[in-house]
Amino acid sequence: MTNAVGPRAVFGVIVPSTNTVVEHDYWRAALPGITYRAGSMYIPNPVMGNDEDFQALLGQIRASIDTAVRDVLTAEPDRMVMGMSAETFWGGVAGNAAFEQRLRDRTGLPVTTGASSCRAALHALGCRRIAVFSPYQPIADIEVGRFFTEAGFDVGAITGLRCPTAPDIARVAADRIRETVASIDGSDIEAIVQVGTNLSFVAQADQLEHELGKPVIAINAATLWHALREHGFDDRVEGAGQLLREH
Repeated sequence: MTNAVGPRAVFGVIVPSTNTVVEHDYWRAALPGITYRAGSMYIPNPVMGNDEDFQALLGQIRASIDTAVRDVLTAEPDRMVMGMSAETFWGGVAGNAAFEQRLRDRTGLPVTTGASSCRAALHALGCRRIAVFSPYQPIADIEVGRFFTEAGFDVGAITGLRCPTAPDIARVAADRIRETVASIDGSDIEAIVQVGTNLSFVAQADQLEHELGKPVIAINAATLWHALREHGFDDRVEGAGQLLREH
């Protein structure tokens, strides 16, 4: 038994201190016997209104991630889950692989990242031509597009919501997200992919899948799915998209 409230598993979840959505989305799934220990990466200046600001934000993440990981390890988790996404896409496929290896070396644990989770999800769903949206600035969208292209996917469209600060990501209204999805969708697009873990999208993605008749992948659903399946758990979740419901 891992512990009394998480007899099946304890997942360590690393989030920016500005993030209010990841833990909500994971707990919403109500998985019996699985619990989470979140560690925060301190973001003292959450401005991300242009490319330079976004790079500075990443610098804050890189400066604080070791402390967040250190703190989570004291809870003796069974897996590390990255509840942040931009850094996991940076540098393309090789950059993601190096990031994951650093975490495995640091923790001795299996690691789930947003980039690898989305790649695995698209393979499971059998989708190759995709459209992607994020809350990011152009510099980050370039890196996200690079990862998916290097991973063998055809990126038909990619766009960012250009949120001015990290907390503003969680304030994006559902109507604006719907408009963004409509702007990148097309008859040739096999799946919509959302990145940016502080964007509240899991429930809306499930609704849009029914409306559009194609997979709509919310990154928080993808990381939870990846953590579960890689850990040997076959739990099915309703209301969080077909990935967690059927695969």
